[in-house]
Order: sequence, then C-alpha cells, then structure tokens
Amino acid sequence: MKKQTKCYIYTRVSTAIQVDGYSLDAQRDKLSKYAEYQDMEVVEEFSDAGHSGKNINGRPEFSRMLEEIASGADGISYVLVFKL
Repeated sequence: MKKQTKCYIYTRVSTAIQVDGYSLDAQRDKLSKYAEYQDMEVVEEFSDAGHSGKNINGRPEFSRMLEEIASGADGISYVLVFKL
C-alpha cells in the first residue's frame, strides 16, 4: 500500500480578496478537494483572516505553520495555498 503524502493547508484573506469571492471557506474547500484528488493527507489547516499578504509580519498562523514545518514532527511534504 502506497504511503500518503502529508500536507498542510494555508488560507488567508484580506478584505479586498474576500470581496472577490476568495473567502476562507471557498479556499479551504478547493484546497481540500485538490488534496483528496492528489491522494494527500491534510494534517492541519492554518488560516489568517484580514491580514496583508505582503509580508509574514502580523500573520500568526503562518508563523506557527512555519514553526511546525521546521520541527519536522508531522513529516509534511507540501503546503497547499489557494493563490500567491
């Protein structure tokens, strides 16, 4: 049996993006479906609402996700994001 690839999902919205139809729920849904299609196991989801995407300052969940990746505890191979 093939070992499933592990991934995290990261979602983020600012007010402008949310208006354009990229809500956190919509992103999470699309990314979850993609992970399922690719036979990936979603280990954890991280989400920052209302934070700028220009830098990582002020995005606590993004920073926490990076710490989790650095620890290597979950054996993550990919981070799925909706849009850069």
